[in-house]
Amino acid sequence: MVNENQRLVKTSLAVVMAVVIAISAQISFKIGPVPYTMQNFGVVLAGFLLGPYYGMLSVTIYLGMIAISLPFAAGGGGIGVLFGFTSGYLFGFLFTAFLAGYFREKLKDRVRMLWLSTFIAAIPTYILGFAVFYRFAVGNAKLSAFAQSAVQLFGIPEISFPFMIFAATVLIYIPQDMLIDHFLAVVVYRYVRDLLIQRGIGI
Repeated sequence: MVNENQRLVKTSLAVVMAVVIAISAQISFKIGPVPYTMQNFGVVLAGFLLGPYYGMLSVTIYLGMIAISLPFAAGGGGIGVLFGFTSGYLFGFLFTAFLAGYFREKLKDRVRMLWLSTFIAAIPTYILGFAVFYRFAVGNAKLSAFAQSAVQLFGIPEISFPFMIFAATVLIYIPQDMLIDHFLAVVVYRYVRDLLIQRGIGI
């Protein structure tokens, strides 16, 4: 019975966290086709609170809401968004939530290590985000121009076209992810976890 109750709690929290991810996607600063958003905060927090599998479930629910055209991605909603040039990030979130949950189970309350682990957890999102965007950017003047203007804005040398795309889709986002999104996810996780424990809700 306890296990069944815990599954019910985690499933309910997965739905709540899907909404949190959706809200965090709307907190954005648009510098071009790939905006700065707070989505990583919601994704990492889902993994921390729910563990690897229910964390992935939360992201799956979020992707499902986008698929039925709810405007919950930074770029809106609909099947087109799930197959567009930013779709690599969206599907990468599945693996990031899983890894965040895995590291939380292994590291427990080692806060500094938990925060540092979020960089590793985010790697699938970075890789898929870059790979998909690169595929779309080849031969696309608008996306290529965005990447060029982004690296110029941050003073990053244009070593090669692949590096330019990587810098514009990954490197410029890492400081915000680590210093804001992931740090807040650790802080909020500890607060919410303690709050749930006080109310006799185990996660």
